Amino acid sequence: MDPRITVITLGVESLARARRFYCDGLGWPAAPTSNEHIVFIDAGGVVLALFSRSHLADDAQVKDAGPGFRGVTLAHNVGSRAEVDAALTAAVEAGAKLLKPAQEVFWGGYSGYFADPDGHAWEVAHNPFWQPRRAGCVVLSDG
Repeated sequence: MDPRITVITLGVESLARARRFYCDGLGWPAAPTSNEHIVFIDAGGVVLALFSRSHLADDAQVKDAGPGFRGVTLAHNVGSRAEVDAALTAAVEAGAKLLKPAQEVFWGGYSGYFADPDGHAWEVAHNPFWQPRRAGCVVLSDG
């Protein structure tokens, strides 16, 4: 199997609330194929999908264990420390909860965390060893 991620689906309690947060609040455009049951957002080569949490659990044939940390975070990498601060501010203004204010981190970058209205944890980071491209794609560098 080739290492590839094509879709990340977030199970959400309220699709309308999630759409407001991601599309209206953060300004991420919903794809035309979105409808009243699912929202697709082009995330630069990966699709972020928003779907009912209970329906997602049913589809995967697992128990919906409710909110809480599941050992997964999503990351949004930007080109500077100022962009980290601006992105965290925009997320909080859109309804996110600030989990960790932006700060220098052990690996040599600068990052902070927010939780979307359903509790999904997002890191916003500036990694001086990566060069972000349009829509969050990165190029790893040697130094």
